[in-house]
Amino acid sequence: MNRPLSNDILYILYLIEKEVSDKLNLLGALAQDFKGKGSVAFVNCGEYSKLCKKFKISAKYGPVLKHYKNGKFNKDYDRKDTLKSLTTFMNNPTGDTPWAEEPGADTVRHVDGDKDLAKLVTKEKKPLFVMFYAPWCGFCKRLKPVYQEIATEVKQSVLLAGMDVDNADSMNTRMQFNITGFPTLIYFHGGKELHRYKGKHEKDLLIEWLQNPTDEAPKDEEEEQWKDSPSEVVHLTDDSFDDYIASNPSVLVMFYAPWCGHCKAMKPEYVDAAQTMKDEDIPGTLAAVDATKETALGKRFEVKGFPSVKYFKDGEFAFEMNERKADTIVDFMKDPKEPPPPPPSEPEWSETESEISHLQDVHFKDFLKKKKHVLVMFYAPWCGHCKKAKPEFTEAANHYAGNKKIGFAAVDCTKETASCSAHGVQGYPTFKYFNYGKNDEKYTGGRTKDDFIKFMENPQEPATPPPEEEQWSDEPSAVEHLTDDNFEDFLSKHDSMLVMFYAPWCGHCKAMKPAYVEAADEMKTQKVKGVLAAVNCMKEQKLRTKYEVNGFPSVKYFKDGKYAYDYPRSRTKDDLVDFMKNPSEAHKNPNTIVKNDIPWSDEDTYVAHLTGDDFDQYVQSHNSVLVMFYAPWCGHCKKTKPEFETAAETINTHKGQGKMAAVDCTKDQELCKKYDVKGYPTIKYFKDGEDSFKYYQARTAQSFTAFMKNPQPPEPEWSAVPGKVKHLTDDNLEEVLKSHKSVLVMFYSPRCGYCKTMKPDFIAAAEQLSAEG
Repeated sequence: MNRPLSNDILYILYLIEKEVSDKLNLLGALAQDFKGKGSVAFVNCGEYSKLCKKFKISAKYGPVLKHYKNGKFNKDYDRKDTLKSLTTFMNNPTGDTPWAEEPGADTVRHVDGDKDLAKLVTKEKKPLFVMFYAPWCGFCKRLKPVYQEIATEVKQSVLLAGMDVDNADSMNTRMQFNITGFPTLIYFHGGKELHRYKGKHEKDLLIEWLQNPTDEAPKDEEEEQWKDSPSEVVHLTDDSFDDYIASNPSVLVMFYAPWCGHCKAMKPEYVDAAQTMKDEDIPGTLAAVDATKETALGKRFEVKGFPSVKYFKDGEFAFEMNERKADTIVDFMKDPKEPPPPPPSEPEWSETESEISHLQDVHFKDFLKKKKHVLVMFYAPWCGHCKKAKPEFTEAANHYAGNKKIGFAAVDCTKETASCSAHGVQGYPTFKYFNYGKNDEKYTGGRTKDDFIKFMENPQEPATPPPEEEQWSDEPSAVEHLTDDNFEDFLSKHDSMLVMFYAPWCGHCKAMKPAYVEAADEMKTQKVKGVLAAVNCMKEQKLRTKYEVNGFPSVKYFKDGKYAYDYPRSRTKDDLVDFMKNPSEAHKNPNTIVKNDIPWSDEDTYVAHLTGDDFDQYVQSHNSVLVMFYAPWCGHCKKTKPEFETAAETINTHKGQGKMAAVDCTKDQELCKKYDVKGYPTIKYFKDGEDSFKYYQARTAQSFTAFMKNPQPPEPEWSAVPGKVKHLTDDNLEEVLKSHKSVLVMFYSPRCGYCKTMKPDFIAAAEQLSAEG
């Protein structure tokens, strides 16, 4: 008997009944449990194809579970096929995935309610460390992966557990242990609470604390609170917030976290702005809320990142405000207006209707086996070349609509990493042709609609390569164009030759080309001895390798048939001609050398150069990335650069794990501020899109390569390790020296190899002196 559906429905859509037979009992039990509260509906997309098509739903690659609430699509079901997971989902279909179902979460004991916690605290023989959290809490989300790693490392001595106390089943626990903020970390042993952790949420600090738990806060946490510093900023709490906002018609509120780097950077600007407003009698108030303490306000106003700046007018929240500089904050408060909304986000390609089949790892092979001819585009959403190819590829697929033998498919490599790795995808877009899922061949033809269609008409024929740009070598000029075949012969016949190694696509090469051509013509007119030549490195790979050309343009001077040195002057016509008149003098006299740095991002290397626009997408698309934050003028950066490039090439050539990337902090200052870059180069390791730790090892190609094979966080600072060595700072150096008759001081650097070698002996000597009194 059919009964009316509720407003909370989980649909399972399928084509073949046997594909859902194993889920019938499971979903039947779920439907019984939620009778009167929710519904489970089965839809055969073969029988009700119009319904499935209307809602843009396809089940041709396997059953799909979709949740609808109040008649509107909510989300795809993406959790485990177990009754517990399904029940949890239906109880809160708009909530976050339970921690227990996240990757790596099995290292932590997940507590299920008050009774489970009481049982665990009473019966667990080992010390128990519990993280009490709320699913929406941003601090908790950041701590989870660190907590999971710690659980693995200390499992022999301490059991780490997690408990969601933001629900009705855990209210007694929340009241019993006075949990007022998230996360709260409590250490239990012998059936009772012993200590609470009050330090930073860092792996090394937490592990060290667990070895010797105490209620004392680490010294570096005992900072002066902002609210204790005199200023015109009003500090609000959960208790005072509503009254203050109600009695002040124009208030800007900065929600912050004391540990947040961006908040620390904004704080003096905010304080200055508040003082300016007072001095100039500008109406309105600047206020601040420590969201790590005033958690009710953070939750109420959906604070998910720091700083979050919100404007309140006449006692009500009005809108978000993103200015962080004193002058712009003051200008805003003079005339508070809501900033224009951001442009609408572009829908995912897979959500737009077309004849493209968007494949996932789980059904990649099955789809390919069913089609005789399939052309697959492996892409990344942020990739510019992919965006350009997408409409052409889509039009080609639409051309073959209804053809059961030919298929066009796409794979998002930022999500479906297994398929992309299995087929050796190293760059985007990569096109591959499959014949019934076998004999995959790389497609290297053009990327227009007609190119794709022509190829699929007869995939056995070689694809037509994309049209080449007009070649420089075809243009009349006095520049000699050399190849792998004639270079050595030409070189032997000319005792003074300047060679520009270039790439046709290189912007700096294109910019230099007119001056180089004019200089060659001028030399001919003035009868200057020597020749200007050019080599297209995209074609003449042997020459590129032989002369170690790593960036474009590379201009090298050859004397008496041999390479002499790199061209040291600027790229103007006059400097090129002047150099060739007397190359030896120009090389000897450093005063004639003009600094001429090529932007690193324009050099042809395996280092990915990132900006504020694509940084997040890139590090989230690769699970292991080492990023060098640098400045072009920095000497240490220049020294590190070739080592970093060599390591990137080694990793790419041998298909090693991870990627090497770089950020120019003179161009992307906000990005570098975000990651607390205070010196150059700063090298940071990103794991699964998150800033994991700073790289402190040697800056050599060998060390970079070895690190990327097995990325490990640095050892704790020597000063943090208990021992008899007294660690000196600017603050205590003079005091210690004055209070001791004889002091031996080791000045060291954490990266210094000699220092590391000497360190154990230095520690042993200190221990011996202490023992001898």
